[in-house]
Amino acid sequence: MAAKGAAPAVALSSGHRMPAVGLGVWRMEKPAIRTLILSALRIGYRHLDCAADYQNEAEVGDALAEAFQTGLVKREDLFITTKLWNSDHGHVIEACKDSLKKLQLDYLDLYLVHFPVATRHTGVGTTSSALGDDGVLDIDTTISLETTWHAMEELVSMGLVRSIGISNYDIFLTRDCLAYAKIKPAVNQIETHPYFQRDSLVKFCQKHGICVTAHTPLGGSTANTEWFGSVSCLDDPVIKVLG
Repeated sequence: MAAKGAAPAVALSSGHRMPAVGLGVWRMEKPAIRTLILSALRIGYRHLDCAADYQNEAEVGDALAEAFQTGLVKREDLFITTKLWNSDHGHVIEACKDSLKKLQLDYLDLYLVHFPVATRHTGVGTTSSALGDDGVLDIDTTISLETTWHAMEELVSMGLVRSIGISNYDIFLTRDCLAYAKIKPAVNQIETHPYFQRDSLVKFCQKHGICVTAHTPLGGSTANTEWFGSVSCLDDPVIKVLG
């Protein structure tokens, strides 16, 4: 993206526009965040993808504050996304306000339900994955995804969030959300890349006016190489030939 021109953007069902290319802050080491984000803003990035679970919202907030104070960018130039963690499904408003405080923002451009599961609450913003006595993830069966979504809608009414969406929802959960939503999800952020194209889900979302954002667009790259020994898309000989 060139710094001199506006980044390509897509229209969301909420009426807002989202830059088509974003910088994800997952796996960014805290000491490096300031330099990485300021450098990204200088070369033209205007969309940052964050999450409470990444445990670096405060560092992102410090970088954003510096960018605003120095005149590098204005708040209205940026599109900031962050996400509700599993253990905060019963505390949506508090969790959103916690993220806003850490990011040093008055509003979010996009707030996503990170995963379609509610787990035992461990304290707003702590994002730990609580395990039961049996060592299995402690899922909270008293909180439905519908309840969570209606709390997300309230954030829009409160002016804390401009657009709301979902993440890691399959076709059936996305269909259910459309059925009970008063404000339909503007975005479904899913894993999709050359190795995992998910054509049916992508087409379903597009048919119903839900913008698909690809997370892990390079096939996991470093993470999947570390965890599974898979080849990064960047090193795949077939993709290199196509490029």
